[in-house]
Amino acid sequence: MKFLIVFVALFAVALAAHADTEIVRSESDVGPESYSYSFETSDGQSAQEQGELENPGSEHEAISVHGSYKYIGDDGQTYEITYVADENGFQPQGSHIPK
Repeated sequence: MKFLIVFVALFAVALAAHADTEIVRSESDVGPESYSYSFETSDGQSAQEQGELENPGSEHEAISVHGSYKYIGDDGQTYEITYVADENGFQPQGSHIPK
């Protein structure tokens, strides 16, 4: 959950830098053991994420997250990152990320 809070806070700061950007679509669904959200902005940014509580009530309880985001870089290229965040840590993938 801390990851989600940090991610959302950092994204809010990034959006604030582009004050003329508008949110054109935003959806969310938060339940007791899962959540999902997605959004799209007028400047081509978008993100979506789903999280689910694994092993609820056990000592191995953890959140498993899958998502992606994309943005247009200063060089005009569109960058897209897909990721998993689970008991193995944050695992991003993208064509521009070294393997």
